Amino acid sequence: MAKMSAINKNNRRIKLSDKYFNKRLKLKKIIMDKNLSLEERFKAQQKLSKLPRNSAKVRVMNRCQITGRPHGVYRKLKISRIALRQLGLEGKIPGMVKSSW
Repeated sequence: MAKMSAINKNNRRIKLSDKYFNKRLKLKKIIMDKNLSLEERFKAQQKLSKLPRNSAKVRVMNRCQITGRPHGVYRKLKISRIALRQLGLEGKIPGMVKSSW
């Protein structure tokens, strides 16, 4: 089990990134628009840098929903490889059986 502080920090980042998503998108479009003046683009860049750093989608970590483990997480299932194996062994995932040869 991961530290609760790390899990809570990641949850805060998810909330912030959802909250500021549209605002960041608009500012990035202004910054990338070559038809606008340099001053307007620079002002948009300053506004973007004033937003909280944790509001960036890049800072969100993929974590297991069950254990909070940050590595070895399947994106589709949102659980780690270890939790997936454990659920498979317990028979909670239909069609999944332990491999043996």
